[in-house]
Formats: sequence, structure tokens, C-alpha cells
Amino acid sequence: MQKLKAILFDLDGTLIDSEYFHYQCWIEILETYSLSMTYEEWVNTYAGYPLPVNSKKIKEKYNLNIGLSELILWRERLSKTGFSTRDINLMPFALETIQFFKQKGLKLAVVTASPRPDVDLIFARNGLSNYFDLMVTRTDVTLTKPDPECYNFCCQQLGLNKDECLAFEDTINGLKAAKAANLVCYAIQSDTSQHPKLAIADKIFTDLKLASENAATHFTL
Repeated sequence: MQKLKAILFDLDGTLIDSEYFHYQCWIEILETYSLSMTYEEWVNTYAGYPLPVNSKKIKEKYNLNIGLSELILWRERLSKTGFSTRDINLMPFALETIQFFKQKGLKLAVVTASPRPDVDLIFARNGLSNYFDLMVTRTDVTLTKPDPECYNFCCQQLGLNKDECLAFEDTINGLKAAKAANLVCYAIQSDTSQHPKLAIADKIFTDLKLASENAATHFTL
């Protein structure tokens, strides 16, 4: 069996239950224009995409009378306030999964399309930063997901070959980045209606516990 040396975790929706938080931030903006969006629409259309991409899409779809850069700054302010004052819940089995792989001596990395300030605020509150050897954010790369640069950079920084790493993602955007980087990638998605969209994943699981158990069976840790 292939020797596994690192787990590369996506953040939003994979390790932390932040998608509803991001949705609420956009609802706050849209409500100032007497507009709305369903959570289902958020999950199906915007989840997993970086803020600049979603800002452009939402501005155009809802014909918002605001400059794009101003809209991005507004949304960033809401994130900063929220992440610094609210605890974002971990996804089911996230802590157990992190501890399991850490105890096995694997390197752990976060590879996220979120900006560095948001990531720093999140980990300052949940205290998990000590588990991770590396965090690659949107701020650290030129092109973010679905471009593979973030994953390529992560493997280079860890000093590991691609076949020594396993990525965990929850959206098609993240999966595209991991697969374009020639990584084995497991999709972690509790909403089984999303599974057909994630067909490019090497395997699909409904939670991190099942994914980590499978990794322990199919790789040498």
C-alpha cells in the first residue's frame, strides 16, 4: 500500500461548518436592497467559490448598485466582525479526524480559498492551529481554487510528493483544484443530493469519520 504522509484539508464545509455563516453575510447585504436568496441557492451556486468570484456573480445576478471592489470590502468587513465575535462549529468528527492523523505522525495542512485574515481569526478562536504544519490561503497564491496552484504550493512547502498526500474537499470547486494538482481527493459531503456533482472525487463519504477510516484501510499510515 502507498505510504501516506500528509492530509490536506479544505476549510469551509470540510473542517468548519461555515457555509451558513457565509450565506447569512450575503443575506445581510441583499436585505439592504430588499432582496433575498435561499440557502439551497447558496449551496448549489456559490458554496466553495472564493469571495471575489461570488461577489461578481451576486452583483451581476441581483443588479446591485455598488462597485465590485466596494461590495467585496463590505463582505470582508462582515466576515471579520463575524469570525472575531462568533464561534464557528466544527464539522462532525473534525476534531477526532485531526487528532487521529496527528497521532499517526502525518503532516496536516489547510488549503482554503478563504483569505488569510479570516483563517487567522477562525483558528484564533477555535485553538486548532497547533495541529497544523501549514496553512495555504487565498492570500498566499496568485490563483485560487479551482486552479491547482494552492495544492501544488502546499505539497512543495511540505516537501512531499503528490502520491504521499490525500486531500479532503466538500465542493466541486475544491475537487477540481485537487484533481488538477494530481492528488487523490476524497469528497466529504453529508448532503447526498450533492454527490452526483462530486463524481470526479476518488471516493465520496458522508462524514470525516468514514473518510479517515477508509484512508487508514487503503494507505499505510
